[in-house]
Amino acid sequence: MLLHHCTWPEVEAYLTRSRGIIIPIGSTEQHGPTGAIGTDAICAEAIARGVGEATDALVTPTISVGMALHHLAFAGSMSLRPETLMAVVQDWVTSLARHGFERFFFINGHGGNMATLKAAFAQTYQAIADLGTVPGGDRVRCRLANWYMTRGAYQLAKELYGDAEGSHATPSEIAVTLFVHPPLKREVPLEPAIAPSGRAIYGAAAFRQAYPDGRMGSNPSLATADHGQQFYGAAVRELSESYRAFLAEP
Repeated sequence: MLLHHCTWPEVEAYLTRSRGIIIPIGSTEQHGPTGAIGTDAICAEAIARGVGEATDALVTPTISVGMALHHLAFAGSMSLRPETLMAVVQDWVTSLARHGFERFFFINGHGGNMATLKAAFAQTYQAIADLGTVPGGDRVRCRLANWYMTRGAYQLAKELYGDAEGSHATPSEIAVTLFVHPPLKREVPLEPAIAPSGRAIYGAAAFRQAYPDGRMGSNPSLATADHGQQFYGAAVRELSESYRAFLAEP
């Protein structure tokens, strides 16, 4: 069920049986010469919708621009400042909490969002407490779930790609985009096949200097749509279990 496809009476009816909602969040940033700039958002949205279907949960629109300041030396990349993303998360959660939602399950597709999201959750709890006008505000809980860190997806990446999985513009995430949108397949020669890795990331210019084509230790040419279907299935199964367990927590 997609929140933005529902009417308000349908959402009210949903709240009589569930207080949980799924929020996909990703990023709009470069993913090397073969990966779509929207990779992180595409993956998070597809997997969130799959979890929503499996658990009969509402899924919000995707937060498609995340914290990606370190990618801004590559054309097309977009970023929110950490404080902006924190404000966005606080406003989304607070808006929905006013209607009675209590459990917010963020399915994330971008590692750069993780620290900001955790800080945003703490800020949101305090903001709701300070308002004092949100019914059941003390029961609001947020959970961060990174699809690519699920046990099944991690193991599958190791089996399929080994060290060529890398840490950015990975074949696993590119594979999911090919499963969701097959026309995103690009045949671009990669040199070297496996990108360099190991250098720390600081600002955007330093990132571009260390990783000229945008990849980090990865060989995304190994990705296939069939692999993407496997990653999608593994992540949806595990995150569906996690979402149900989250709803059941006191």
